[in-house]
Amino acid sequence: MPPAYRLTDLAPGLGGTPRVLHGLAARAPRRFVQRVAQVGWEVSRAAVLDRVAPLRGRVHEVAEGCAPGASGALGLYLHWSPDGRISAMVRRQVALWQDAGFTMVFITNASPPAGDWEAIAEHAALRVRRANIGRDFGAWRDGAAAAIPRFGLPGELLLANDSVLGPVLPFPPLAAALRAGGEGLFGLTESWGGGPHLQSYALLARGGAAVDGVLAHLLAFRDTRSKWLVVRQGEIGLSQRMQARGVRRASLFPYAGLIAAPLPETRAMLGPRFADPTAFDRFPLNPCHHLWRELLMQGFPYLKTELVRHNPGGLAGVEDWPRFVPAELLPMLRDHLAMLGPGAAP
Repeated sequence: MPPAYRLTDLAPGLGGTPRVLHGLAARAPRRFVQRVAQVGWEVSRAAVLDRVAPLRGRVHEVAEGCAPGASGALGLYLHWSPDGRISAMVRRQVALWQDAGFTMVFITNASPPAGDWEAIAEHAALRVRRANIGRDFGAWRDGAAAAIPRFGLPGELLLANDSVLGPVLPFPPLAAALRAGGEGLFGLTESWGGGPHLQSYALLARGGAAVDGVLAHLLAFRDTRSKWLVVRQGEIGLSQRMQARGVRRASLFPYAGLIAAPLPETRAMLGPRFADPTAFDRFPLNPCHHLWRELLMQGFPYLKTELVRHNPGGLAGVEDWPRFVPAELLPMLRDHLAMLGPGAAP
């Protein structure tokens, strides 16, 4: 039976525990200090360079696709790979959103081979090739600027990217559940780091207020060299903007539900600090990394690519991920991971 997905409103409040504290909770003190220094250097360096030499997203090509276009439901999907190839997994993800009724705009921050560029046209009404600047929010901004004059202002606006492996479960129930909440901004996972917010690998805005809020946020987004700032300004900032506008925000996998009954493997992996149940509240974890088992057990249909490829937190047991994937999908996911290469940043 497919999981019984249900939207749950985000925890209230604009504030929250600083994002950095999940590093303190899940890392040894020395590694935590090193991570703080790395983030501090990245942000400081980017602040200087962004002021001296501001980044500006550059669109290299806007090409029509073969899929039909309509204004009702618009999907913006971001792709990147080291050599530009578009994997079968990515084509499947775009096709599933198209089958769910979205006019798909495929945006790449790479330079796809000609054959792959033509192949993705089957599932996209519009294709945008741009410089690898601004990560996902910069790409969605430029994709929206190209798409809305062609297709009109949508009643539903999807933001998605290729940073997750899957889906490994049937997709239609997931899409239906995101649409079941009426108007608002809806996503899959809620994070508490930096304040309750929706993680941005798949977000659906429904209704005029939510769509207008997302488009205003994309228009205001300024490209930066700092990945940390992209998350702060883009992902966390979007949920905060929506709350300030009075727009409902809800997730299918709320953080409180994930930490209500953490698995023994998770407690053992995180160490003695998490023998105290309140530690999960005080030290916000990244659900797609630290709570990946809990997510899968509750019917989450994806695995975070960064977790599988790099396991940046050094979490025990991540190598067991294939046992959670249907055998018929494993070759496609492994091919996608091999295409990305061992040292390339997702």
